[in-house]
Amino acid sequence: MQPTLSFEQAPPISVPYRFFLTAPLFGIAAGLLLSWLGPAALASRWSPGAAALTHLIAAGLMLQTMCGALLQFVAVAAGANIWRPRLIAAVVHPLIMIGASLLALAFALGDPFLFRPAVLLLAVPMGLFIGVLALALLKTPARGMTLHTLRLAVFALLVTLTLGVTLAGTLGWQGNWPLPFLTLVDVHVAWGLGGWALLLVIGVSYLVVPMFQLTPAYPVWLARLLPAGLFLSLLAWSLQLGREMPPPWLAGVALFGMALAGIYAATTLRLQSQRRRRVSDVTLLFWRGAMVLLLALAFSWLLFQMLPRLGDQARAPLWLGVLALPGVFVSVINGMLYKIVPFLNWLHLQRQGDPRKPPPNMKQMISERAMSGQMLLHFTAVALLLAALLWPLLARPAGLAFAASSLWLEWNLVGAVRQYRRFLERALRDRIDAAGSGRES
Repeated sequence: MQPTLSFEQAPPISVPYRFFLTAPLFGIAAGLLLSWLGPAALASRWSPGAAALTHLIAAGLMLQTMCGALLQFVAVAAGANIWRPRLIAAVVHPLIMIGASLLALAFALGDPFLFRPAVLLLAVPMGLFIGVLALALLKTPARGMTLHTLRLAVFALLVTLTLGVTLAGTLGWQGNWPLPFLTLVDVHVAWGLGGWALLLVIGVSYLVVPMFQLTPAYPVWLARLLPAGLFLSLLAWSLQLGREMPPPWLAGVALFGMALAGIYAATTLRLQSQRRRRVSDVTLLFWRGAMVLLLALAFSWLLFQMLPRLGDQARAPLWLGVLALPGVFVSVINGMLYKIVPFLNWLHLQRQGDPRKPPPNMKQMISERAMSGQMLLHFTAVALLLAALLWPLLARPAGLAFAASSLWLEWNLVGAVRQYRRFLERALRDRIDAAGSGRES
């Protein structure tokens, strides 16, 4: 089930790093925006503040990190030849960064005009990114469920982008478009979180959880069921765009998708409990926390269905959103960055340095104490965000905590980059000194 890793296919280290280093900035912006807007931002899912916060995290922090990780992961794990990755990154990265910022600003200010450039600045580079990535994934001779799930995730990204552009275009041009706006929003959210984000996490976990966390492999039957089941449930959920579907049908489709998410989370936790190495690291703890929150998300959704008076509350969708975005996906992203960045540092330094003077090991790239402190602050921020939905006065402290957590993550990543540059500069000086000594002799 696991593909052979092709490290020689890895793109230049600057390709993923430009995405990784700007992603936490959107988390900082989201936290500061919440601390500025206060309880009004959490009044309902339709408030301008809630929409702006959602897209700062989803189209900013998450999209930046996931695009950078895919450019690295697809090349190494799938052995795919990505066309001119340095050029693709140089074009896509700044445009989607500006586009996501404008999109969040458009929601926060309620300015229809800002949606227009935001649509263009996201649709064009993401269309290029998806096309290049899809071509690489289709042409690679590699096989396995990781590759199959990545293909579905990229298709889900295309659907999410198409629906998002349609919605933003509706808001930006404000014409009488014959579109079921609220239904489009629900389908867009489903493809974005249940398709693009969750399928990508699942596909990556098939490889990285057994490899980095030393667990048994995912059962073959489950590895096949999860992507196929989630994809079919998303297709069934999307049928409501063409005709009015009966509520029991929609509830059944949603229940099936949530059940699959819960099974995935429970299985991952079980595999982690069987790992060969008993010492826990920050990456493992981030993944565990994310899986616990994914179970909480599935249970909360079920509870809201069983108790309609609770599910009909204005803040109920926000509860699910906090569990999904900062809870599940940002937690996984934090954990993966703390594994990917030190590993890429070590890999590229090993190639460029002097074999007689090996680079620092992965644990020296970012200190365990710094990672653990940031992890505790992140989960504290998630807890405060959930508590703020019950006690709105906590909204501003929750925003400040999330901003501080994102700032700490940025600081840790910048520190790892400094380590990389420091070793390269030392290796260059050593080569210059050696060359000078050789000429003198």
